Amino acid sequence: MKPDTAGGIDVDAEAGVVVSTVRRNPAELAHLTGPPDACHRTYRHAASADLAGLLRRFWIPVWSVPPGEEAPQRILQDPACLVVIGGDYARFYGVAPELSTTTLSGDGWAVGLVLAPAAGHRIAGPVGDLNDRYVDLEEVLGDDGRAVADRVRSLMAPNPHDPAAHRAVMGACEDTLRRFLPLDADGELVNALVAAVENDRELLQVAQICERFDIGERALQRLLRRRLGLTPKCLIQRRRLQAAAERLRRESTTQADLAAAVGYADQAHMIRDFVHVTGTTPGQFPAAQRS
Repeated sequence: MKPDTAGGIDVDAEAGVVVSTVRRNPAELAHLTGPPDACHRTYRHAASADLAGLLRRFWIPVWSVPPGEEAPQRILQDPACLVVIGGDYARFYGVAPELSTTTLSGDGWAVGLVLAPAAGHRIAGPVGDLNDRYVDLEEVLGDDGRAVADRVRSLMAPNPHDPAAHRAVMGACEDTLRRFLPLDADGELVNALVAAVENDRELLQVAQICERFDIGERALQRLLRRRLGLTPKCLIQRRRLQAAAERLRRESTTQADLAAAVGYADQAHMIRDFVHVTGTTPGQFPAAQRS
């Protein structure tokens, strides 16, 4: 299980209630999966405040897919690395620049950590070579990786739905990450840059990012390549396409209006990017969500 699952049933860990996935928050904008089904639950938990520079959130999917069936999860991932621990694996994932798909089957669980954008480089060094692939967690964290994976499995095995187990698992993972604090100045800048692109829809051009953060375009390119393995244009495109997918889920709109709403100068450019990243056109996307 690689990515954060959507669809199914989401459990709001803070409120302690089951909620429909029809209501989506910004943390869920990456998920391009189809309509909700009842074969899996995803428990979402916030990270501790002192780890905000390293860790965005936890997700803990637990699934039981009927024999002979599959539940594909299609994700346009956060611009960040992931740590995912399951019953028989523990992996450190690089950034996935485009759509990725994981197919659930049988019974299982996973504990996932969405790292902050700066955390990948801080933990594993240059992460560009990890784009769209993973390595064993032990390769990155050494003995600490093996120890935390063993601890997670021992806590989750009795009952992967148990809130007390989730709290203990998150504590073990956070204790493992704390040795990577504090971030350096470049790490803090990377987190701030990504947050600005994700949250400010007025940031439509690389030049605007450079002006806001008082950094030259070539320096910005080098920084993001080294620390994220992505370009500034890729960050902007990702945010636009996530916003487009969310708008298509919520309402009927023309492709021209959609392009304008998410910051594209022309409809053809938006359609080309959408197809390249998601594998379907904006016109086909709503039907694919309902199928």
